[in-house]
Amino acid sequence: MEQGIEFLKGHGTENDFVLLPDPTGAVDLTPSRVRALCDRRGGLGADGVLRVVPGALVSDAPPDTSPDDWFMDYRNADGSVAELCGNGARLFAHYLTDAGFVSDREFRIGSRSGPRTVRCNEDGSVTVEMGQVQRNGTSTVTVGGAAFTGLVVDLGNPHLACMTEVAVEQLDLTVPPGHDPATFPSGVNVEFINVLSAGHLRMRVHERGVGETRSCGTGTVAALAAVLDAHDQDTGEADVQVSGGRLHVEITGDGSTLTGPAVLVARGWLGLDWWSAH
Repeated sequence: MEQGIEFLKGHGTENDFVLLPDPTGAVDLTPSRVRALCDRRGGLGADGVLRVVPGALVSDAPPDTSPDDWFMDYRNADGSVAELCGNGARLFAHYLTDAGFVSDREFRIGSRSGPRTVRCNEDGSVTVEMGQVQRNGTSTVTVGGAAFTGLVVDLGNPHLACMTEVAVEQLDLTVPPGHDPATFPSGVNVEFINVLSAGHLRMRVHERGVGETRSCGTGTVAALAAVLDAHDQDTGEADVQVSGGRLHVEITGDGSTLTGPAVLVARGWLGLDWWSAH
């Protein structure tokens, strides 16, 4: 801490994050500091922050968190706490192996939506077990005065996955889609999906607390769930093209998985004066 706060910067399909290694639980990560870190002019710039901390040191961790697991303390760019992030989980797992905190290729990490098993593959990709997909009916959002109806999906965090014939590139996602606050009292991640062909989807996403991002891991699982639901299917797989690359998603009777790249870009030290100012 005397030389500053250690950080790393990385991304998963261009959904980018600041990682803060915190093996002793000494980093005081306030909402103000999260917002400053994610500021693309005054800070490092990111869609969110991942604090890397032992599960034993997280006071609000779910009861099924093992004290021996590394816990992904994830914050949205606006400083709010979030339950799970698929792209972030891949980067988190990649960092743990790169730093030597974990020696196995397959291991468990903690999150606020419960523990998740991750696997670092030989080709450099990372697979995350995303858990059960809960389908909870439909709801509607508005974008530019147009209404889009989608499937309400719970992956530990809330989603509304909207299949549409409108090319997703044409949508204006510079402002949050208008959603039903009774259905989503804590906000919602909204996905817009084009079916390109069997097993190939195109998706754009507006994430709560962030805005449009280049990718959303849990959102790709929600997107596949919506497509399967529209065809009265419970299981299946697809490649999902997002603005930042391509992810592979599979939904089975036992849960769901997300596979894609994880890239560490840089590491350094945050100045203590800058940290204290926020």
